[in-house]
Amino acid sequence: MTELGSVAWPPAPIRTERLVLRGSQARDRAVFVELLASAEVHTYLGGPRPRAELERELPVVPERWPGSFVVELDGAMIGQILLRRASERHRPAAAGKAELGYLFLPRAWGAGYAAEACAAALDWFDGALPGEPVVLATQTANTGSMRLAAKLGFTRVERFRAWDAEQWLGVRGAVHRQASPRGAGTKGSVG
Repeated sequence: MTELGSVAWPPAPIRTERLVLRGSQARDRAVFVELLASAEVHTYLGGPRPRAELERELPVVPERWPGSFVVELDGAMIGQILLRRASERHRPAAAGKAELGYLFLPRAWGAGYAAEACAAALDWFDGALPGEPVVLATQTANTGSMRLAAKLGFTRVERFRAWDAEQWLGVRGAVHRQASPRGAGTKGSVG
């Protein structure tokens, strides 16, 4: 995995009580189109991509890169978990850290699948890259995502305004450094 370190990708499928987390396959393409084109799924993510564009541009095996897990229930894809390095466009407290992201089809909402899948992916990450913190960013208006962040053990680092909305940045893991507005670092311990 070039983005997350020297861990082989994809790992063996991860099985939970109800789900399987695995690398993507060609049979997942239609669900990726549905997921990425869903206005409901992208309410807090800047809006969906046009279905025709996705049909044209997605490869036969979409999202096949290190840190991208397909979430499967009873043999069918219901969502995606993403673990990747936060880019430079992120807040200073997040830059370079692993970032957790997730997308689930609306029909899979409300059954605890996101919590189960994210917990399994984080357990895998903790085993693959022990001691590394993970960040999560979400809009404060996304109450479901805020509840999930708390359930997974993320602690608030900061709130900020971006994309015309209040955002929340949390961290899970080791001690982190947060840059102050003047550039001096402050140290904090998180859960």
